[in-house]
Amino acid sequence: MMMGVSTGKELAVAKMREGRVNPTAIAIFEDYWDQLAKGATGMIPEASISPLTSPDTVELNQVAEGDIEALSRTAIIKLNGGLGTSMGLSKAKTLLPVRDGLTFLDIIVRQVQWARRTYGVRLPLVFLHSFNTQADVLTALKAYPDLAVDGLPLDMMQSEEPKLAQSDLSPVSWPTNQKLEWCPPGHGDLYPTLLDSGMLDDLISAGFQYASVSNSDNLGAGPSPQLAGWFARTGAPFASEITLRTPMDVKGGHLAIRRSDGRLILRESAQTPADELKYFTDPQIHAYAHCNNLWFDLVRLRQKLTETGGVLGLPLIRNAKTVDPTDPTSTAVVQIESAMGAAIESFEGATAVAVPRSRFLPVKSTNELTLLRSDVFELGDDYHLRAQVSPLPVVSLAKPYATIAGLDARVPYPLGLRQARTLTVTGDWTFGRNVQVVGDVTLGDTGEVPDTTVLT
Repeated sequence: MMMGVSTGKELAVAKMREGRVNPTAIAIFEDYWDQLAKGATGMIPEASISPLTSPDTVELNQVAEGDIEALSRTAIIKLNGGLGTSMGLSKAKTLLPVRDGLTFLDIIVRQVQWARRTYGVRLPLVFLHSFNTQADVLTALKAYPDLAVDGLPLDMMQSEEPKLAQSDLSPVSWPTNQKLEWCPPGHGDLYPTLLDSGMLDDLISAGFQYASVSNSDNLGAGPSPQLAGWFARTGAPFASEITLRTPMDVKGGHLAIRRSDGRLILRESAQTPADELKYFTDPQIHAYAHCNNLWFDLVRLRQKLTETGGVLGLPLIRNAKTVDPTDPTSTAVVQIESAMGAAIESFEGATAVAVPRSRFLPVKSTNELTLLRSDVFELGDDYHLRAQVSPLPVVSLAKPYATIAGLDARVPYPLGLRQARTLTVTGDWTFGRNVQVVGDVTLGDTGEVPDTTVLT
């Protein structure tokens, strides 16, 4: 190996130690760095997998015997490290208002509080924060002084790692903004963080056996006694929720069966060869979207992490970017990432369950946010959002709407989308109150849609 490349690894590790990154995260980084240096791309070719076609299903309308007992031994963990920069935000996405003046964070907390009251369970809520989101969210959580359970902390801090120059895999230098020299290691960092923070031991010591994990921007993944009971009855160490794909999520990850050993694996778009994306996005081949809603046995996770020294060996995701994501001329870098859902391949006996679309309501852009704010959804007394129509309309908004400021200026009131199939806005329009969309509507050019207009 070239001396320069070896020095790059040493410099990166030294930088992480100086930044007080936890030892397990450093060990994982070193393993990934070695893979990169050997030319690893993390790609999963179509020929190496078979589609998942017959997953388990669960009835979510009725609470079965044992469900509430399983929920009483469950902890809720929310990934909350995202800033929502793609929507022009500079603070945690979960602090963004969604409905009735409530933020993502408010709705998450109230879902948990409702489940505690209704089922008589402790149900701790723990957030996995990044260095970008922790302070603001903990401040907002002061509005809920009774949220903590059994003295358990409300959060864990995700680790960070250096961005690497593509030229030699050394840690990149960016003096104009040194924060940009660092990046989160992807949500696969959940597992070493659970271990090194002491949260895993704390939860087990407090009598919890299961974890239900999901993204904070997916308000569909609230506490579920039915799924807790299903998971407990399977005896599986690990499970992923999946749901039938729609046109709005064909770019998201999917599970598949690895031909070489028959294990379930997760494949993301970044792990798919460019000339095979046609297979990745085809719902006739890969029918189910991965919800990134996970269930795992805390005790068996601790056993696994103890055996492996905290390194699960999750598949590498090589993410090529520029050091300043807003400047395409800045230094080309590699961000080493992993997906928490990829841990499914680390556990023998891991499984999957097909859930209704109501469990998967991700907000990755203003398109999905516009849909959540519309009359398509109603917010129940249990703080769960329920769609009033099926299938969901597909919303596609032009660049002027891409940021929250742009969206709020142009769509200040909820849209009526219950009778819509698609709303496509290619121009720049401002919408008044009580605007209804019927069928398939496309708006080009520029203009204003008056109050009470029915668009057809």
